[in-house]
Amino acid sequence: MTEAVERGKQQVAALCWRMNTALEVLLITSLKSQRWILPKGWPHDGLGLAESAAREAEEEAGMTGELAALALGHYRYIKDKQGAALPIRVDVFALKVTGQHPVWPEKDTRKLLWLPPNQAAHRVAEAGLKTILMNFRASRAAAA
Repeated sequence: MTEAVERGKQQVAALCWRMNTALEVLLITSLKSQRWILPKGWPHDGLGLAESAAREAEEEAGMTGELAALALGHYRYIKDKQGAALPIRVDVFALKVTGQHPVWPEKDTRKLLWLPPNQAAHRVAEAGLKTILMNFRASRAAAA
């Protein structure tokens, strides 16, 4: 991470992806507003940022896979935390999905949706996340 981030203002997200007939990424619904988001949360004690992102993918969507050690990028959003507007930086790590648990902690509280990255970008609210999704699509197309 090139810039210092205060504890409590840093989250991590997993950009879960797979190759079906085409590249697809996973969106899940948030708990309160049911907006489409990536699996994300606060860093876990004892885990690095990338490993924390993988843990979020497992807890929120049951996904497991091959984790990229370096972040794809980051975006910012404002979190309503007990009535206060808290600016949050979210570092995003790619997770190539190789499996899904049949049962996971938040299975009954979230919806999951696999989409091509450009369609996923149209469903998320944060401009920075839209950019990460579109850039991911371009980078995966270049690698193919």
